[in-house]
Amino acid sequence: MNCLKLFGERIMSRDPDRQTAEIQIRIALMNRFSALGTAEIEAVA
Repeated sequence: MNCLKLFGERIMSRDPDRQTAEIQIRIALMNRFSALGTAEIEAVA
């Protein structure tokens, strides 16, 4: 895979296995970005 496409771009692979891998990579990236943007809440007593 030469580069990562934007999330809205079409899947370029024609092979179903490669399409699955491409989608999994996009989902993993979105999950990582969501985890980085989530605030950690700590109770202060």
